[in-house]
Amino acid sequence: MVPLEWFKSSYSSNGGQCIEVAANAVCTVPVRDSKDPHGPVLAFPAEAWSAFVVAVRSGEFGEVG
Repeated sequence: MVPLEWFKSSYSSNGGQCIEVAANAVCTVPVRDSKDPHGPVLAFPAEAWSAFVVAVRSGEFGEVG
């Protein structure tokens, strides 16, 4: 099994509320709290994560920032 490679968004600021995403998982997108890297991980189907990202970018959830 290949270890997950976690990364944070370039929009993350120091001390902010950040998530990390592992992009090298197969068929899923694991997500975790960057402040608790050994805590729980949520795993979303890749298609669902893509739909979520599209919705955020289109403003479906209001302004993000």
